[in-house]
Amino acid sequence: MLNIALINPKIPQNTGNIARLAAGINAKLILVGELGFSLDDKYLKRAGLDYWDYVDLEYLDSLDLFEQKYLPEDYYYALITKFGNKRYDNIFSEVKRCNKMPMFVFGNETEGLPSLFHKKFENQKFYIPMNSLHIRSLNLSNSAALVVYDYLRQDDFRDIDAKQSY
Repeated sequence: MLNIALINPKIPQNTGNIARLAAGINAKLILVGELGFSLDDKYLKRAGLDYWDYVDLEYLDSLDLFEQKYLPEDYYYALITKFGNKRYDNIFSEVKRCNKMPMFVFGNETEGLPSLFHKKFENQKFYIPMNSLHIRSLNLSNSAALVVYDYLRQDDFRDIDAKQSY
């Protein structure tokens, strides 16, 4: 099972869209730390539409609790950040090389990932290439979809029913 962790997410619509992604691919969505919204938020529910019953959702209120439950020894923490030193399309080979479960980790929309994570997982930081002349970064939910679906593509969509289409 794929795991998607959002650290201190702020925008309910992004989280709702990522929840829909998680439901569509049978991934676990882990919300960590301070949320910029309530889990009952109408925007969060609207963005996820009627998929919330299918989301494997977990909320952990701190980074320490997250790392205690999802041990870095058992999971490959793939940090998605503009400060990455490897392209996102290398995540699949890195995960397979170390034979761990993938944990896609995204920071929030305004501050990114905490500096502690940057230091602790220096060699597990990945970026999405793009022209930096016009915008700072892609939307969080777009980034999550792009990165996770590329991982699934490289794994031949093994864990989902790829016969379904948009």
